Formats: sequence, structure tokens, C-alpha cells
Amino acid sequence: MKSTTLIAALAGFSLGLLWLAAPSQAAEKPQIVIDLVNEPSTLDPQLQWNPDSYFVYRNIFDNIVTRDNAGKIVPQVATAWKNASDTKVVFTLRHDIRFHDGSPLTAEDVVFSVNRIIDPKFASPQLSQFNRIDKAEASGPHEVTLTLKRPYPALLAALTNLSIVPKHVVDAVGNAAFNLSPVGSGPYKFVKWEKGVAVTLARNDDYWGQKSKFPVAVFRAVPDGSTRLADIQSGTVDFARALTSDQASQLQGSQNAKAIPVLTERLAYVRINPNKPPFDKLELRQALAYAIDKDGITQGILGGLDKPIAQMVTPAHFGWSDKIPGLPFDPQKAKALVSKIGAPPKFQFTIGAFFDQRVAEAIQQELQDVGFAVEIAKVDTPTFLQLIQKGPADGPTLAISTSSCSCQDADGALNSLFHSGSTWTITSTSEIDALLDEAGSSSDEAKRLADYEKIGQFIATDIPTVPLYQMAAIYGAAKKLEFTPTPNESFFLNRAGWQD
Repeated sequence: MKSTTLIAALAGFSLGLLWLAAPSQAAEKPQIVIDLVNEPSTLDPQLQWNPDSYFVYRNIFDNIVTRDNAGKIVPQVATAWKNASDTKVVFTLRHDIRFHDGSPLTAEDVVFSVNRIIDPKFASPQLSQFNRIDKAEASGPHEVTLTLKRPYPALLAALTNLSIVPKHVVDAVGNAAFNLSPVGSGPYKFVKWEKGVAVTLARNDDYWGQKSKFPVAVFRAVPDGSTRLADIQSGTVDFARALTSDQASQLQGSQNAKAIPVLTERLAYVRINPNKPPFDKLELRQALAYAIDKDGITQGILGGLDKPIAQMVTPAHFGWSDKIPGLPFDPQKAKALVSKIGAPPKFQFTIGAFFDQRVAEAIQQELQDVGFAVEIAKVDTPTFLQLIQKGPADGPTLAISTSSCSCQDADGALNSLFHSGSTWTITSTSEIDALLDEAGSSSDEAKRLADYEKIGQFIATDIPTVPLYQMAAIYGAAKKLEFTPTPNESFFLNRAGWQD
């Protein structure tokens, strides 16, 4: 277990880094090298959006709007927007943006990008954030109108994740080829993707916005955490994702590297399938929840930076409630429930390669301690994502996953996991669908908060998931790298700098 001194030091360091660093005036560094955990599962921004993919493709594409480092929604492709009615929003677009092939970004490209992601046949895993949009139309040379199926107060939060792709390129090469060689309008151009090794990007020197300090960026796949740490310590790389608190402590006092932790909107949770045995029985879902010591995991394993939670949103989201306690850690109650119902046959506990093995093993042991016979089935990240998108009927019996909509609104966080229209749905009921639809269309913030609290109470009572903790992202960085971490885990190279 980490000492309270180390925890306080890291937490204080995290807070101290949440200021917006001015771009360095230092000489350019020829390239920046970043260690990811896995290679991206996609470079098409309208497909998967796991952190490793997101880290890369957010630098290739521009979005309709974005968030600054302070979390405020600010213009990007759209310079302004206004409500023409409750269900029509008009966006004014920049007229000086060009894609990497030299062609201008037009209203037609924005229309194509929106209509592509809301097309059920395209089957975007992000659809649940955008399916309140009925259609997009060009309403002028530099103007796009979005027609909504109903009022959608979280629209701008969702649009911070909607990247603009060039219609003419996608039409010419098709979705599969576009994924392998993407063309965007962002601060970096795609160069090459060496499968299983690295993705290389080159700075877009004609970028309309803030230019990056790094001519070349190389994103490497480095699954082993100790290797990522060693890379940072030795100066082999300039930035590394997903360090542990133990690894962060090893960077204290380093002359070459530093740890950059920040609490995010991402949460870890146990994903239960309540539609098939053994967890079709509420008592066994309750036993599972009682068996897990969240405080022990966050303090004893994770170093105290991650924070236990009892709901499927975090304090970084609109829609968080402090009135949902969840079930406490009580192994005796868990044992009694398992004894009463009868211990089920051995089952698998599925985790992806991205998840902290120490946490998975701790939960496995806690479940075994109360009478469950469970073994861990570890799979690679793409396989894990495919498994949990099989739907309520065919998804894994039990899985540990993480979730983030990168939108900081409960609409995106909850719709993706609990609405029947989502490809990520764990379980769905008409009552929850109705609450999500109501909360997602009301302009009354108090009403929205009340609806999200009801959904939180449903999750705490029916237990289709066991929320575990709000996750801290811990990055390793070269000592001279200026980088501001954000709750939505964005990594914009043109917002980083190199300090003398």
C-alpha cells in the first residue's frame, strides 16, 4: 500500500499541472515518440474510440467543436452556432480549412460526416451519442443545419467527438481502405501504420490552427507497463500512457522524466450479464457487489489516486449525484447470499489486455473468498471490444471494463451502456429507455439531474454493473515536455510544447 505521503505528493502534483501551459518558444524537437499500451484498433475516427485509437486519430482530424484544456466547449470546424428551433441547430463553418490532400473542407463534408455516423448501416460504436440527430443538411456555402429527432441539450458535448472526414476520399476508397490510410484536416498527417509496431504522423505545416512543435510523431504499441516506464526513464520515448502509481513513484526525483496524473471521466466497472445464469439471479449480483472492496483496491493497489464510486458516471460528468451510496463491502453478506442460493458452476471473468491485471486478480480472489468459482479469461483489446458488443443475450457472463464518452455528460455515459439502441448495451428496459430519452431531451437541468439520479438508483438496486472507481490517468513524460492533462483524456500534440 502506498504511503499517505506519496499519495498526497502525487495528488498535489496532479493539481499543480492543471494549468494551461503556454506554447514553448524552444527550438523544435525533430520528433516526439509516444508509448501507447496497444496499437490503435482503428484510425477511422467514427469507429472505435478506445484510448489508444483516440490518442492517435484526434491529431489527424478536426471536430465540429472541441474542448479547451479548461474543459470549455470552443469552436473548431464550426465558428458559431445558434438554435433555429428546439430541433434545428445552425452551424457556421470556417472557410479556410483544407484536408491533407489539399482539397477544401466544405459544408458537404460536414453533412457527410454527420450522416455517416448516424447511419445504422455504418454501425458506429459511437451511434448512441449521435442518434438523436435526424439529419444534416448544407444550408449555405459555409453553413450546416442539424435537424434533431427531439431537443438534445447534450448535443455540443457530443459534437466534441464528431470528427470531419472528407467525403470524396471515403467515397473513392471505401471505409476499410480509409481506416488504413486516413485523410483528415488536423494538425498532423498520416504517414504509415506498421501493424503491431507503430503509427507515424507528420506535422501539417499548412494547418489552419495552432501549429505543433514536433515535425514528426511516432505512436508505438508497448503492452508491457515496465517497458513503458523504462522507456521514459531512459529517454527512449517522450511520453507514455497508462503508468501505475507504483511506476509513477519511481519517477519522483528523476532528472529526465516526470509523472503526470489526473482524475478523468473514465470509470472502471464490473459488467454483469443479468440475462443468463448465474447472474440472472439478483441475489448473486448482490453477493458480487458485496464481495468487492473498492477502498482496498484503490488504496492498496492503485495508490489512492483513483476514487471509489457507486454509479456509472463520475464527478467530472454533468449528471453526477452524491445521493447514491451503492452496496457496501460486506463479505459476510456475500457469503450468506451465495450459501442461500447455492454456489454456481465455475465461470469466466473476461478482461481486456488494457485492464490492470492486479485489480482483476484482487477481484477474482474476493469472489473466490465468498464462494464463487471464477477464472480470468484475458483477451486482446479488439477481441474484448467485440465480445462486449454482442449485446445483452450473448455478451460475457462477467467482464471488467472501463467506460468514457469523452463528453463529460451523463447522456453519453449512460446511453451507451443502458439504452436499447446502443451496440454497447449491457441490459435495457423500457423504463430506463424512457428516462434516458427524457433526460436527453429536456432543457430543464434540474429535471435532467433528477432523471439521471433515478437511473443511478436503478443501477444500484438492480445491479447490472458494479461501478468500481473513477480512474486516474497517469502519464509518464520527459521532464521538459509541457502537457496539460484533461478529464476527457485528450492528447493534442499541438497543445504540447518542449521547454528549454
